[in-house]
Amino acid sequence: MTRIEALGVVIREARTRLNISQEKLAESAKLHRNGLGRIERSEVALNLNTLWLIADAMGMSASELVQKAETLAGDNTAGAV
Repeated sequence: MTRIEALGVVIREARTRLNISQEKLAESAKLHRNGLGRIERSEVALNLNTLWLIADAMGMSASELVQKAETLAGDNTAGAV
């Protein structure tokens, strides 16, 4: 699984866990529902601003979402310099 795929999964799982519909999250994040769906399905890569909008709308930090995605993707280079 790629990092982009993992990030889509993490966003979808967090949204579901918070019991927020795609429509509601998209509205809160000022995104189109179709765009959010494409992000969750990993059809598009999101930019940092979009990641922050989604994270803020869910009351989470962008770094938390990224860290979970890196773990899911099996990325062992997250702390490497």
